[in-house]
Amino acid sequence: MTATAATDLPLWPASTLDHGPFALLDEEQRHRLVGPVTRVRLPTGVPAWLVTRHADVRQVLRHPGFSADLERPGFPLVRPLPPQSESGRQGAFIRMDGEEHSRLRRMLTAEFMIKNVRRIEPLIQQTVDGALADLAAAGPPADLVETFALPVPSIVICHLLGVPYADHDFFQVRSRTLLDRRTSPEVFRAHAQELRDYLHELVVARRGDTGGDDLISRLVRDRVVTGQLTVDELVGMALLLLVAGHETTANMIGLSTLLMLREPGRFAALRQSPHRAADLVEELLRYLSVVRTGLPRLALVDAEIGGQAIRAGEGVIAVLSLANRDPGVFDDPEEFDPYRQAHQHLAFGFGVHQCIGQPLARAELRIALLGLADRFPTLRAEVGPQQVSTRDTSVVFGLNSLPVTW
Repeated sequence: MTATAATDLPLWPASTLDHGPFALLDEEQRHRLVGPVTRVRLPTGVPAWLVTRHADVRQVLRHPGFSADLERPGFPLVRPLPPQSESGRQGAFIRMDGEEHSRLRRMLTAEFMIKNVRRIEPLIQQTVDGALADLAAAGPPADLVETFALPVPSIVICHLLGVPYADHDFFQVRSRTLLDRRTSPEVFRAHAQELRDYLHELVVARRGDTGGDDLISRLVRDRVVTGQLTVDELVGMALLLLVAGHETTANMIGLSTLLMLREPGRFAALRQSPHRAADLVEELLRYLSVVRTGLPRLALVDAEIGGQAIRAGEGVIAVLSLANRDPGVFDDPEEFDPYRQAHQHLAFGFGVHQCIGQPLARAELRIALLGLADRFPTLRAEVGPQQVSTRDTSVVFGLNSLPVTW
């Protein structure tokens, strides 16, 4: 494909400025982008294949011939990124393939199993209760994102990792910079290094601590000291968990609250039927799908996806959010239905890179929404969905703020 032809392709990610927080595309974009595998142009000027159907997205994400390693030549980046140093690449297992990915992921699998997350539900509940008290003290009115949605997952992941929550301003500012597609490569490199330096100090300090029960302390004691894991690898793993562990869930809590408040009876129904909260969370994950730009992959072999031949060396974007609104899988997919059985959604990805922290995210979202429903029965948004400030340029979509009263 020539450079001239590439400029005629539709741009991905598509603009969402006029859609509000719940509509993924307008009708014209939907007509051009959704359905069979189609060719698009990324902001870097590079063409890629856009995959939007549920079955096709699953096929890409479980196919061993598609790489997640963004250091490979030709990888379909949706924004310019600086070359990573060798130490900077260490531990980021979501960007690795094969045994290198599996070796690091296995060290964390047990930590995020459902039975272990259940053990920390009292901690999540305690954190939610504290944030609800802070919200009550702050208003009405108050900003639900700043006072509730962001602190809850931040405090929990800090506790699990052993990162001081008192430093949350430092790592939250830099985390959001790393996720913003407008961030220049120079600023991205600087903020990523600052976060790595910060976590490196924490890891080194734990070498002499034999009694710590947080995740970093355990990995230092059981993996670093034994030679199974390097300090740089642990720093990279901690960075990944710290950023992903609070940004995705914080945005889900904010967006979910706004969606629930669109109809006053939704929170009342949740109070009356708390046993249905788990199913409600699945539909929220399907409908809101905060990783909206998609998961990039590079074809290492020739493959056929959805009837389209994709050649080795070509880039693919697997769009989870659009797959979650595939009418071939979900009835009336553009409608939010709290009673829907939505367990087939792909909000956490699919295949070997499926989100390792999904049991934790589910528990936090469920407990947070139940807490809001119980503590603030008259909660309402002070602005409509079209007036809220949204994070349109972030890799993880969400709200900048949500003014609420009660």
